[in-house]
Amino acid sequence: MAFDNRRLADLAAHDAFLKRHNGLAGTDVDDMLATLGMESLPALIEATVPAGIRLGRELDLDPPKSEAEALDYLQRLARQNRVVKSYIGQGYYDTHLPTVIQRNVLENPGWYTAYTPYQPEISQGRLEGLLNFQQTVMDLTGMELANASLLDEATAAAEAMALCKRANKKASSDTFFVAEDVFPQTLDVVRTRAAWFGFELVVGPAEELAKHEVFGALLQYPGDSGRVGDLAPLLAMARERGVMTCVAADLMGLVLLKEPGALGADMVVGSSQRFGVPMGYGGPHAAFFATTEKLKRSIPGRIIGVSKDSRGNTALRMAMQTREQHIRREKATSNICTAQALLANIAGFYAVYHGAEGLRTIASRIHRLTTILAEGLKAKGVAMVHDSWFDTLRLTGVDAGKLHGRAMTHDLNLRYFEGGDVGLSLDETTTAHDVDVLFDVLLGEEHGLSVRELDESVIAAGTSGIPAACRRESDFLTHPTFSRYHSETEMLRYLKRLENKDLSLVHAMIPLGSCTMKLNATSEMIPISWPEFARIHPFAPRDQVAGYRQMIDELAAFLVEVTGYDHISMQPNSGAQGEYAGLVAIRRYQAAEGEGHRDVCLIPSSAHGTNPASAAMARMKVVVVECDSDGNIDLGDLRAKSEKHSDALSAIMITYPSTHGVFEESVREVCDIVHEHGGQVYIDGANMNAKVGLTRPGDFGGDVSHLNLHKTFCIPHGGGGPGMGPIGVKAHLAPFVANHVVIPLDGVEASSGAVSAAPFGSASILPISWAYIKMMGARGLREATELAILNANYIARRLEEHYPVLFKGRNGTVAHECIIDIRPLKAESGVSEEDIAKRLMDYGFHAPTMSFPVPGTLMIEPTESESRYEIDRFCDAMIRIREEVACVQRGDWPADDNPLVNAPHTMADLRDDSWARPYSRELGAFPSEAVKSAKVWPAVNRVDNVFGDRQLICSCPSIDEYRD
Repeated sequence: MAFDNRRLADLAAHDAFLKRHNGLAGTDVDDMLATLGMESLPALIEATVPAGIRLGRELDLDPPKSEAEALDYLQRLARQNRVVKSYIGQGYYDTHLPTVIQRNVLENPGWYTAYTPYQPEISQGRLEGLLNFQQTVMDLTGMELANASLLDEATAAAEAMALCKRANKKASSDTFFVAEDVFPQTLDVVRTRAAWFGFELVVGPAEELAKHEVFGALLQYPGDSGRVGDLAPLLAMARERGVMTCVAADLMGLVLLKEPGALGADMVVGSSQRFGVPMGYGGPHAAFFATTEKLKRSIPGRIIGVSKDSRGNTALRMAMQTREQHIRREKATSNICTAQALLANIAGFYAVYHGAEGLRTIASRIHRLTTILAEGLKAKGVAMVHDSWFDTLRLTGVDAGKLHGRAMTHDLNLRYFEGGDVGLSLDETTTAHDVDVLFDVLLGEEHGLSVRELDESVIAAGTSGIPAACRRESDFLTHPTFSRYHSETEMLRYLKRLENKDLSLVHAMIPLGSCTMKLNATSEMIPISWPEFARIHPFAPRDQVAGYRQMIDELAAFLVEVTGYDHISMQPNSGAQGEYAGLVAIRRYQAAEGEGHRDVCLIPSSAHGTNPASAAMARMKVVVVECDSDGNIDLGDLRAKSEKHSDALSAIMITYPSTHGVFEESVREVCDIVHEHGGQVYIDGANMNAKVGLTRPGDFGGDVSHLNLHKTFCIPHGGGGPGMGPIGVKAHLAPFVANHVVIPLDGVEASSGAVSAAPFGSASILPISWAYIKMMGARGLREATELAILNANYIARRLEEHYPVLFKGRNGTVAHECIIDIRPLKAESGVSEEDIAKRLMDYGFHAPTMSFPVPGTLMIEPTESESRYEIDRFCDAMIRIREEVACVQRGDWPADDNPLVNAPHTMADLRDDSWARPYSRELGAFPSEAVKSAKVWPAVNRVDNVFGDRQLICSCPSIDEYRD
């Protein structure tokens, strides 16, 4: 009996989480099935998922744990990690995240559940935060333009190399120069990218740049070993020779160092990690990319720009969105379709909170403690490789083995170079006591040095490790925003004001197709702030990260079972990065098999634009496969093109269910055709939320897939990042996934270079997906998928009387999303899909995905997390909007003056004394009972996209512009 009671308690605890994750309750499922004319949920799945690919069994996963049990287990894993004092440096540093930012941004679902700010009217808060980030980067680098973040410093450097080649019209060379003191993980990623671009790399001392004919060069500032050199003569020489230059810079170092823009750099990249973002065993961290005005049309990633709304007021938006990959496809300059928005916002707020003086204090303290350490060591005869430094010293002629033993005794990590040198990097968390301990470790406890006396000596002598020619002379962060919010009260209010300008999942369903905006449960999110996960350096010794490694291994095992693949590579830190990593693995495998000539990639015309962009980056030739009138891959065209390119066929990239939201019946046949012609099958993981527990891509023909952990597996979107895109591969591809030069990975070819800066990508957010799977269990994951499909079909059925549903499967059902066609309405009324998207804001909703994959449509995905009430509220809003369109069609409202073309409606509209519109203020701003009780106000009126692109400004406007 005791066993039975315990078993019942376990089931109750599991069901409690399952019911909290899944939004439907009570009779909802039966009622919704009745609307569909379906007898049961299995009957719906049978009608939707082809029988030939269904799993036919429950996933083989551990029994689910309750929230309390999962957190307890994860805490035990976390305690296996040793949080020691890290002096490894190498681009990663311990930092103090201000608690007001930790509590109100990092741990606040109002910030982390928001979507990419494609709808700027309800994204003004995070857009302002990102603009602050851009301004910080521009000021500290001395460049004219900065983007809103990239994935990490290493991939940013690789993007800079590609931009050097595209933008340098003078150089005919295909050779790129990398200074030998660039971080090794950066060189590793750049080397991988260069190989598939067909570039030759030359690595050598920076001073030897002039000896080589190159199109571009990458320099580190300060260097990997800490040297601070005057780059101005080198950059001037490069410019004279027609060589474009990129400087990888330390953002905290630039507080004291002369800005690279003033030195003559064409581009500056780096990481903003030490601006308050925990190391997190490698990420996520926001990289930055800054450049000159003339390269603004070529800069990779997203840019936040200043525009105006329909009332002429200042409004922010993502600039130049037409450069996104779904427009340019294989001609895209990059496959990047995400950023690190949440982390960029944290770094920007760190700069706002501290201001210029606060940053000078932090940077000066880091440098002074480093100088005290250097002077004390020199006084005791310890030799250093360089006589300049900001925060990093490299010691030579020392007994590395003895120092390692002492360091372990004192619970601290140093960096150990091949050849016996020892390095150490100080950071914001270093104290005078820490320097005392370092003297004990480096000199023995009888050294007799006094930090206080050394400090007085350094001050009296004006000693500095920064050469006079490299000292910063210019001001930075002079905009009023960076001097106004230094008290916690003011900062708290500022953060709240910005949060109130945004719509996120705390307000309403975000029905974006292909983006799976599902619940990010609090229990899944809590561990990311634990120091045992947050304060671990990515290059920490393996015996210090046993808990991390076990958690990653367990998550990988979960994903192997979910996908049907044999191996998971956790390194890619975005979905697009996963695409690239998967294609590179295919090409490496084929080269090892003597088939490196295979370079044709077949891609359906409906594919997400990152697919052809990623293929182009892997040096593949894209051949488009047409779709039939039902949106399915045209098998005749696939056979013809597979036959035509049989000798050169490398791969096909398909999305399943299709980008059109349908389980194509012929997917096995598609895979078989490609395999028959020697190709590999890449299955895009964007729509994995429709498959988990029902079917596995590795079973029906997939060789590799990336998995959007920020979609299906509950890592939040963060307002446009972070993401994680690990890849699952079949056994034959496993040796060819990304390795890592600093932390070599088991079972991977040593020659397989990295695709991201850290060996496990953004490891600190992996506990989110681990906890989701652990708490859901096999049955829970399957039920979540079934309910996602039910919700999408329910929406399609409710809306099909009002809007044409564009694609359906053989039995008249859709997968986990549906596409409604606005083109007939636009032809009859002039009302566009954009008008409907903006009008939805008045009803309290974010728009569905607009004009993808078909122009003039809206793609809707409800996920399993939404309640019947919220789904019906959305459907009711869409039906009411259709009635408003009918009013325009009948002539009740003019085509150029109606609630749709004027949407969204703001408080400024309601305050307007000269309201002369043919509808009431109430109808404009309060079109439903739901919004009367809980109104989400758009912060600005409709934003003028064209104006913002023609007059690109990506810096903070005058503070007067923010005043009402």
